[in-house]
Amino acid sequence: MTTIRLHNTKTRTKEVFTPIDPDNVRMYVCGPTVYDRAHLGNARPVLVFDVLYRLLRHVYGADHVTYVRNFTDVDDKINARAATSGRPIGEITEETIGWFLDDMHALGALDPNQMPRATQFIPQMVAMIEDLIAKGHAYEAEGHVLFAVESYKDYGKLSGRTVDDMIAGARVEVAPYKRNPMDFVLWKPSSDDLPGWDSPWGRGRPGWHIECSAMSYELLGESFDIHGGGNDLMFPHHENEIAQSCCAHPEGGFANVWMHNEMLQVEGKKMSKSLGNFFTVHDLLEGHDGQPPVPGEVIRFVMLSTHYRKPMDWTEKKREEAEKTLRKWRELVAGLTVDDAPHPDVLAALADDLNTPLALSALHRIAREEAPQTLLNSARILGLLQGEFESSFQGKTFDAEIEATIEEMIELRKIARENKDFAQADKVRDAFVAAGVTIKDTKDGVSWEVGPDFDPSKLEALK
Repeated sequence: MTTIRLHNTKTRTKEVFTPIDPDNVRMYVCGPTVYDRAHLGNARPVLVFDVLYRLLRHVYGADHVTYVRNFTDVDDKINARAATSGRPIGEITEETIGWFLDDMHALGALDPNQMPRATQFIPQMVAMIEDLIAKGHAYEAEGHVLFAVESYKDYGKLSGRTVDDMIAGARVEVAPYKRNPMDFVLWKPSSDDLPGWDSPWGRGRPGWHIECSAMSYELLGESFDIHGGGNDLMFPHHENEIAQSCCAHPEGGFANVWMHNEMLQVEGKKMSKSLGNFFTVHDLLEGHDGQPPVPGEVIRFVMLSTHYRKPMDWTEKKREEAEKTLRKWRELVAGLTVDDAPHPDVLAALADDLNTPLALSALHRIAREEAPQTLLNSARILGLLQGEFESSFQGKTFDAEIEATIEEMIELRKIARENKDFAQADKVRDAFVAAGVTIKDTKDGVSWEVGPDFDPSKLEALK
């Protein structure tokens, strides 16, 4: 069996992954708060843990892996969106969940086994909060219930922060009913115009952190194998999850392995609306600001070209290179179907803490060696070269007549150069540029490829 090694944030080391139960490998990943479309940064953890899910399914069997990713559908951001739009909260969350799933499917992400919504687990959250109060880890104050951070001695170990650092980093709310500035909300009161549920502490709604603890316990148990998410969630969200879960269920260890992906940049800068470099996955898929649509497979390829524990920089150059590579690979594997396991080098790269850049390098080598069947078998574990993506490249391909025209004009250029008719050769070259066709002279002859701005109508100028 393939040995998987994963970097564990909790221990800050790369460890051999040993599941609690090889017949039921369990993973929980924090999902989106559903009030708007997913931006490009939201896609990164989805793709990172989708690759891990595929790897685990390959090693342990698809029926022996349980992957849970939640939807936060009760949150103040959702409430604010409802207030400004005048739309019902349920309508907003239902629409946004649909958008999210459509966008992630376009990127080739498999659906997790379970996708629970916070609003479906309110009774379980209330029960967990009651248990924390009974055990002396939480207290009621002015309609709120708060977790008493001082009651959990290991608080801060995941992120490695001091109390002072945590207070500064969390921008904690200073409230008179808090015993300690670090204490966080498990339950808070709701006014009549906000979502609310009956509880022993009055009508209210849960705090953000308790939902993941309640849902992971109900669906995966008091101990499970892997908990993942972006590193922006390490503190306070994941730190708070650990505290309340370990205090509520001290018989368990909560998550054995913690994995965090780094953040995303655009052209070397943090993605920000103020910088004009903020866009959603949907923007890329559909085309935005005069830019052509980007196939979902291309987005996936670019994301996987950087190791998940390093900052990922989305650039136009990377997009162009990814599209060229995928077009070549698709030509190689046309008409084939998966018939075997991935190449050992690809599998070994992924088993080494999801080294997707190394896995892609192996795919490049396989493609150069012209082993199309191995290329297809190996690309699938990365979620690449899947059949449903073929339509993404419509409009980028060309029929036999256009191909013949390009080949004919290349021959015309060759003859013009041999006759030292450089004016005619330059005319052909310029027309190719205008049409979005790149011509390369190599020792083996002339190669060509169409770019994302390919316009076959401009080939008429070559005739």
